[in-house]
Amino acid sequence: LPGNSDLRRQRSFTRRLLDLPWEDVLLPHVLNRVPLRQLLRLQRVSRGFRALVQLHLAGLRRFDAAQVGPQIPRAAFSWLLRDAEGLQELALAPCHEWLLDEDLVPVLARNPQLRSVALAGCVQLSRRALGALAEGCPRLQRLSLAHCDWVDGLALRGLVDRCPALEELDLTACRQLKDEAIVYLAQRLGASLRSLSLAVNANVGDTAVQELARNCPELEHLDLTGCLRVGSDGVRTLAEYCPALRSLRVRHCHHVAEPSLSRLRKRGVDIDVEPPLHQALVLLQDMAGFAPFVNLQV
Repeated sequence: LPGNSDLRRQRSFTRRLLDLPWEDVLLPHVLNRVPLRQLLRLQRVSRGFRALVQLHLAGLRRFDAAQVGPQIPRAAFSWLLRDAEGLQELALAPCHEWLLDEDLVPVLARNPQLRSVALAGCVQLSRRALGALAEGCPRLQRLSLAHCDWVDGLALRGLVDRCPALEELDLTACRQLKDEAIVYLAQRLGASLRSLSLAVNANVGDTAVQELARNCPELEHLDLTGCLRVGSDGVRTLAEYCPALRSLRVRHCHHVAEPSLSRLRKRGVDIDVEPPLHQALVLLQDMAGFAPFVNLQV
């Protein structure tokens, strides 16, 4: 039957493919080009392919759950990472609805070389996960904890004490953090810190911003969007002490006045708030555009 013939050819092709050198050919030149989503399907083909895929996964350097799909199942996550011991980058935002400490902590323990970890929106985690990260991954350079409202001052202290190489830190909407925690962060990380987001946190004010400026001269990117207690004093200190600053986000910081921003504008710093004159011109243009439709009557 044609069906049987096709099946025999498929099995013959599978055997010939698996006969190629795994370490020298299949792993570096074939499986490295296959998306993780396809690897999940490939390992179902045969025991040989399953063993090949597992060997590939054990040597992963980068794992981004988004490559599996927008909603990666917990079982798939556990299987994909059960043998990985050389990860340097880990991005788990698509796991945010179900990821728990018991899912993450074993992965962190097996991968002490991690340099970059993204946990944005993983609201089911706790201080335990951050403690395991700090304890097990001292070479960490980039970390996103955006919208992880379980992060408090104590957890942040433990992190910066054990991860002095942190360069990029996203603490957007970590609303338990107050000035004291950010002051401690600035003093511990100092010149290593390059990028920091404190956006959407009404507890952060000028005290934290000024301490960041005085202790972090290599700071390049600072996001203070929606930090309602930040004012012009903090921005002036940034202009004085942060010569490397390239971008500043202060939208919805209503106490930041234009005179404090002008010095940074002159240096070419990218600021997300337009100067008042530009805002006025835009408003006039909008009004002029509506003028023909306005019926002026006395």
